[in-house]
This record gives sequence, C-alpha cells and structure tokens, in this order.
Amino acid sequence: MAVAGFVRTLAGVRARSSGALLGVTRTTQAVAPARTAIATRAGAILPKPEKTTFGLVRVFSIVIPFLYVGTLISKNFAALLEEHDIFVPEDDDDDD
Repeated sequence: MAVAGFVRTLAGVRARSSGALLGVTRTTQAVAPARTAIATRAGAILPKPEKTTFGLVRVFSIVIPFLYVGTLISKNFAALLEEHDIFVPEDDDDDD
C-alpha cells in the first residue's frame, strides 16, 4: 500500500497538488507536441535531411582567426595594465 501512494501519474500528481485540500479532483491529460518536421499531414515519413559535414577546414577557419584576435586583445590589455602600473610582473631571481 505504501508503494502505491508513491506511484502516481503526472495527471494524478497535478490533480492532488491543485485540489487535494479542497476535495476537488481534476484530471489533466499530457499532450505530446506534434512533430510535423518528420512526417507529412498524411502520415508519411519524410526522407532524412541532407547532412552538412563540418570539415577540418571549416573548423580551423573559425578557430584560428578568433584565437589570434583573442591573443591580440590580451596582449594589448596586459600592456595597458603594465603601462599604468596596475599590474607589473616581478622579476624573481632564483639565486639560492
């Protein structure tokens, strides 16, 4: 009996949480979203869409320029910080 109390459907949980204190029980039905992108109105399954492959050329054509721009921004910002004496790296002499 204790297990049956824990096992409820989504509709039962919603009905109990919304109207259990008032003595009102409601049932709601979960509606699955219509997936019209894979089937026609008649129900026929559409063919698979063409797959665009991402080759290494495309990946590197995006990664390399943005890495370069990020490097330039970091370098210029580090120079700005050093120029205004906000952050100046210390020269550590390890002459132990």
